Amino acid sequence: MPLALFDLDNTLVDRSSAFTDCVSRFCETAGYGPHVEAWMLNELADRAVPGDFERLRETFRLHEPAVQLWQAYVDMMAAAVTCRPEVLEGLARLRTAAWTIGIVSNGASDIQRAKLTATGLADLVDGVAVSGDLEIRKPDRRLFELAAARCGISLAHGGWMIGDNPAGDVRGGHQAGLHTIWLRGRPWPDRLAAAHRTVDDVTDALNILLNETE
Repeated sequence: MPLALFDLDNTLVDRSSAFTDCVSRFCETAGYGPHVEAWMLNELADRAVPGDFERLRETFRLHEPAVQLWQAYVDMMAAAVTCRPEVLEGLARLRTAAWTIGIVSNGASDIQRAKLTATGLADLVDGVAVSGDLEIRKPDRRLFELAAARCGISLAHGGWMIGDNPAGDVRGGHQAGLHTIWLRGRPWPDRLAAAHRTVDDVTDALNILLNETE
């Protein structure tokens, strides 16, 4: 069974839009002013981890425990994030075509898994490896190995890595011995080897994989 590993944020789900909606709701619900919202939008733009909410609490002298702030953020992000129906349908078609599907994602384990559950993606994947599981991040090969192992497959059999991050997803995929598909958007670093395929949307990547099995 061929292996397809996917990044999560801004690949399968639109993290960017969900993030701004989540922060706005978080601050409105808690009664925080524009300074807190601006801080969160700046400091958590790329990713959020529990320690960020210790910093938030200290910076603005908030009364709520950091763990409570973090859990509220996790719940609101899970409620805000979406996965387009055509992406869910494409993944279902991939499974029907006998592909094994895994997720390799940087981030805190609880928030990434909350997103997978909330969007319905959890029911369509065979294994998940999040950087918070081992405190290692893409492009570290060990995270790809963990994802493959949790899918019941060895990286020795090859496969594909699909994501939007040139360094984490494409370089990481290359280092893991995988073919790669890059979703255009971020600047491409100098001297980084090109992805095997480049697409504008993850649905294009799903079609490439489906064509591999026809």
